[in-house]
Amino acid sequence: MAYTQPLAGTSTATGTAPDAPVWQWLADIVLTLHVAVVAFVVGGLLLVLAGNLRGWRWVNALWFRLAHLAAIVFVVAQTWLGMVCPLTTLEMWLRERAGVAGYGGGFIEHWLQRVLYYEAPWWVFAIGYSLFGLLVVAAWIRFPPERRRPSPESRRGSRP
Repeated sequence: MAYTQPLAGTSTATGTAPDAPVWQWLADIVLTLHVAVVAFVVGGLLLVLAGNLRGWRWVNALWFRLAHLAAIVFVVAQTWLGMVCPLTTLEMWLRERAGVAGYGGGFIEHWLQRVLYYEAPWWVFAIGYSLFGLLVVAAWIRFPPERRRPSPESRRGSRP
């Protein structure tokens, strides 16, 4: 049986930090937030497209469209610049503090990681994210955001 060195700040008897559950819990929160951001980017485009086809004017609110555009621009830029996502970096740091090297663990992290992380060369992600970003820009051009506050009627989904 090979001897493995515990991570810094961990107990030699158990290989885990005394406050490991807190760090693990924080890592799971970051992972959940990461999945929510991905859902916002993907779901936001679907909402814009479906909402405009169904007459939901609220999907063109400027604040929503700007937040969505900013999110995909950040993803595309970080990929082309060769940066690791800050949420991934934070999650891995928190897991290290918990005494967990890499992935593994509880139900939440197991399933959310399967949804979020997969192996492929960097260029696959760069092209995929860039094409998705172009779809967001195309939706922006085809269905421009409203620069005024929507009326109460438009918030209910009715057409003028």
